[in-house]
Amino acid sequence: MAIEPPASPWIFPPVDLDDDQELLAVGADLAPGTILAAYRQGVFPMPVRDGGDIGWWSPEPRAVLPLNELKISKSLRRSCSRYTTTIDTAFDRVVEACADPNRPHGWIDDQIKRSYQELHQLGWAHSVETWDDGGALVGGLYGVSIGGLFAGESMFHHATDASKVALVRLVEVLNDGQPRILDVQWRTDHLATLGVISIRRADYLDVLAAVLPTPLPDAFATT
Repeated sequence: MAIEPPASPWIFPPVDLDDDQELLAVGADLAPGTILAAYRQGVFPMPVRDGGDIGWWSPEPRAVLPLNELKISKSLRRSCSRYTTTIDTAFDRVVEACADPNRPHGWIDDQIKRSYQELHQLGWAHSVETWDDGGALVGGLYGVSIGGLFAGESMFHHATDASKVALVRLVEVLNDGQPRILDVQWRTDHLATLGVISIRRADYLDVLAAVLPTPLPDAFATT
């Protein structure tokens, strides 16, 4: 069961639904209580620029993956049978791989890594790992799970389809008949091929409020 950290001393500005501004605030801290408070309000942290201050973002529109609309191609289905997946067995290694400074557009610095590792230790952040038949970690993803929200943060792959296979496993975990939302922040062409769509920020916030009381998925509640 996740451990609730001390409450954050910071108060985030309300989202102005009549304004397309996505960067709501800059500063604060990355204590567990602050990060959780942000996610519960539909906000997430990401540096404003490389090595810069932490920004608190609320995209308009917001990208989500409807759990019943994940697109699994024939090749991806074959990849799912080729790899093995696990939950929360190598969280730190997944974050390190996602934070590889050689990746283009990398934004995960040491401060971000430490913060999400602490959230993992408290039971709020989770990973899905993909392994090849030789036992090597070849892909994975991580994010934050609060009630019926899973906020995907980053994914990586060192072998074909390995990150997508992790996503397939995540959707299986989340698709348990309970009201849930899989948030992926911004829609990209790559994510769109997997079924990701964009919805209005106002609609996202309505759904978020409705799903937060949902119990954690069994796979996360027991890790």
